[in-house]
Amino acid sequence: MYKIRIILDTNEDVIRTILFDADINLENLHRTIAKSFGFKGQEMASFYRTDSEWTQGEEIPLFNMEESGEGISMETCILKDVLPQEDDKLIYVYDFLKMWTFYVDVIEISDEKRNDLPQCILTVGEIPDEAPEKEFVADKLDDGFGGKEDIDDEFTDYDSFDYNEY
Repeated sequence: MYKIRIILDTNEDVIRTILFDADINLENLHRTIAKSFGFKGQEMASFYRTDSEWTQGEEIPLFNMEESGEGISMETCILKDVLPQEDDKLIYVYDFLKMWTFYVDVIEISDEKRNDLPQCILTVGEIPDEAPEKEFVADKLDDGFGGKEDIDDEFTDYDSFDYNEY
């Protein structure tokens, strides 16, 4: 049995702690998370593998997106294989138009078997009416070209150029 804490990325605390069977696939995890936060579960979603610093890694989409049909999907990924240890994490994004983003964290794994799973055991906070706005900012890269002040351009003064000479 897995005890998983799901935290919505907002300014206010919006948290759910849910017990899951270790043998469910990520599609069932997706549906349970969506419903526990009040969504219908009908929008596109993806999980992303992550490290302890929440760095976004490989995508696990809701549906297989490979032309050959050999790609991964939530249906083919089993919870105990994707998150084998306590403190393993995933990022979950629900509804790509609104970008609801959640942090999924395994807080406990036990050998206990229960028939009443999944079960939400903790609910903190209410989901806001609208998804928080995401700001995607990349680090500024040094392209080696310098700035405008480093440009040595012989044609900087176009106004004085005599086009009639040609």
